[in-house]
Amino acid sequence: MNDLTLTAGQALVRLLANYGVQTVFGIPGVHTLELYRGLPGSGIRHVLTRHEQGAGFMADGYARVSGKPGVCFVITGPGVTNAATAIGQAYADSIPMLVISSVNHTASLGKGWGCLHETQDQRAMTAPITAFSAVALSGDDLPELIARAWAVFDSERPRPVHISVPLDVLAAPVSRDWSDEVARRPERGQPCREALDQAALKLAAAKRPMIIAGGGALHAAEQLAQLSTRLAAPVFTSVAGKGLLTPQAPLNAGSSLCVEPGWQLISQADVVLAVGTEMADTDFWRERLPITGELLRVDIDPRKFNDFYPCAIALQGDARQTLAGLLEQLPALDRDPAQASEAVSNLRQAIRSGHAPLQATHQAILDRIAAVLPDDAFISSDMTQLAYTGNYAFASRAPRSWLHPTGYGTLGYGLPAGIGGMLATDYRPGLVLVGDGGFLYTAQELATAVEELDRPLVVLLWNNDALGQIRDDMLGLNIEPVGVLPRNPDFIGLARAFGCAVRQPRDLDALQADLASGFATPGVTFIELKHTCVC
Repeated sequence: MNDLTLTAGQALVRLLANYGVQTVFGIPGVHTLELYRGLPGSGIRHVLTRHEQGAGFMADGYARVSGKPGVCFVITGPGVTNAATAIGQAYADSIPMLVISSVNHTASLGKGWGCLHETQDQRAMTAPITAFSAVALSGDDLPELIARAWAVFDSERPRPVHISVPLDVLAAPVSRDWSDEVARRPERGQPCREALDQAALKLAAAKRPMIIAGGGALHAAEQLAQLSTRLAAPVFTSVAGKGLLTPQAPLNAGSSLCVEPGWQLISQADVVLAVGTEMADTDFWRERLPITGELLRVDIDPRKFNDFYPCAIALQGDARQTLAGLLEQLPALDRDPAQASEAVSNLRQAIRSGHAPLQATHQAILDRIAAVLPDDAFISSDMTQLAYTGNYAFASRAPRSWLHPTGYGTLGYGLPAGIGGMLATDYRPGLVLVGDGGFLYTAQELATAVEELDRPLVVLLWNNDALGQIRDDMLGLNIEPVGVLPRNPDFIGLARAFGCAVRQPRDLDALQADLASGFATPGVTFIELKHTCVC
């Protein structure tokens, strides 16, 4: 093609390919045709979703499993509003996501002419739930805006970015070919030497040090494990940080800061090192952790240093590089880990023995999952009681192996995020944990899964014929349950209609066998587990 005839839409797709984008999620529409003109021959795979919210959730799951930005294409107006929930979820959980949308012709913006898909101010709709939202008023604005987006992904707290491109800009020839103008900022670095020295001294002098690690530490598993060993320090993780230590690690306290035994243990720490975690109430399900010792925080967002948990020492920088710096600055230590290991062992036992009847049922299901889950599999979970228990009671084997919509807490996340996670690699199998209520938010994405996947994805539907958590909350507050007992469809018939292999186990032994069969079968296996079969 003669570059003189290259449109901005085509050049934008080429530019994304040069930034390393391999997959985009979306639904072609009349307002994104110029983007789709650029896809053939670009090397970018397009995944057809059945709803823009599904596209956003798939981009989110793709990002969580791959560690790279997830990208989706959506149309003006309803495409953006449909995707807004997924954008908000990515914002709440610090997930890198790029949303490219069209917007009406430049001359019509803000005029209220009644154009197709018109909104008064599309940028304003997404500005509060993005790192930034911008409108490209010319094709030459696009390389700068994409570079700015990757600066967020590479160098700042990763969050979604929304770029709107007017229809006339998308279709206009570019004045020059800027599609190879890739600009990447240096990655996040180390804190200053003085802060590292102070933190190392505090940790070396601590009698009962403990560590809390979150999603910002997912790339620092090796350094975290070394530091934990050197200090004989138990490691707690947020839900986003699950898997940072192996399940067998004697100092792995897991994601237990949302239950009483975890709170009791962390209260005994004289120094707490928090690495890459907001320490938000959605991480721990209480307003404030009982931290009585000194708090040291490692984060790329300086606003975190003076929030609900003001810290004694602030270490602004990349988690991996900062932990590596602390390891270098620590003096030689001869710590006996026996006491800390025993405390962690007691913690694990206390959690299992302290389950209420419902959580004990969940644990029995999770144990069957663990028995047959492939070593390299990941789990994508929805907002469902089974996943709430799994957040703290299921031991993930590696980072990026437990996807959960923690911060925003949106229903409908599990299935599309699991599909996105599957497309992030060419080898990992996946498991989706979803409740009957949440599944119906995005059930149509089974069509995408069946169409796109040739590796095992098992969808485990926990069907209690209710919005179980809300029902239980109503009963706990002495509110007569209203609106929590929906009439469910024939889930097995629905999944079969989409082309899934289907199973309906009658007990836990059958569940384990069906899970094993699903992980051995290419494509999508849908398993409906009714609560009456295991309760």
